[in-house]
Amino acid sequence: MKQFISIVRILSRIVLWFIIIVVVYLLAALLLSVIPLKAEPETGNDIDIFMLTNGVHTDIAVPIRDRQINWADEIKFDYTAGKDTNARYVALGWGDRAFYLETPTWADLKFSIAFKAAFGLGRSAIHATFYKQLRESKNSVRIKLNNKQYHRLIDYINKSFVRDKEGHIINIENKNPAVDFDAFFEANGRYSIFYTCNTWVNQALKRCGQKACIWTPFDKGLFYQYGK
Repeated sequence: MKQFISIVRILSRIVLWFIIIVVVYLLAALLLSVIPLKAEPETGNDIDIFMLTNGVHTDIAVPIRDRQINWADEIKFDYTAGKDTNARYVALGWGDRAFYLETPTWADLKFSIAFKAAFGLGRSAIHATFYKQLRESKNSVRIKLNNKQYHRLIDYINKSFVRDKEGHIINIENKNPAVDFDAFFEANGRYSIFYTCNTWVNQALKRCGQKACIWTPFDKGLFYQYGK
């Protein structure tokens, strides 16, 4: 009986500590995501980019072509099932590789994938989605950059890709032909509950001198900074 009581006490402490950790995590996410980091002073509005969300996951959408870069030189239209060359923007998101490739819907999510992603045990990937047109909406924010800021964003994105010996980004075969405008690439870094897809976008905004959160694992903090 004493042994049983000891086991119950140990399990109770484990559960209590788990609850405390979850509460602290959520409080930190809430507080640090609403504290703003101010944008740099406006010195030109040369390039329009967009921040997009599907309600959970955020992307940064950039023009396919401008004077500084043609993203289609490496993020090729041929990597998508649709091979449509009429796109004007490419949205880039960073996240857990297995989640992107093996979880087309929430119903397909496996515990093993979620566990590995939460604790940084999996590899990462960049998800590219082509768009013919983008507009501001409740799930989309237009952000204006000058050329120097956009150059810093380009550098940040490029450093997120894994590259081969020749310096090329590495395409991951898209095994879902129903996804016409999407492509996937090997990426640097490890996804975790402390560094999520939304943290990656937040860091991108910091890098190019835009409004951002101190830290956020969720999309809500990012859109809060832009009045959404």
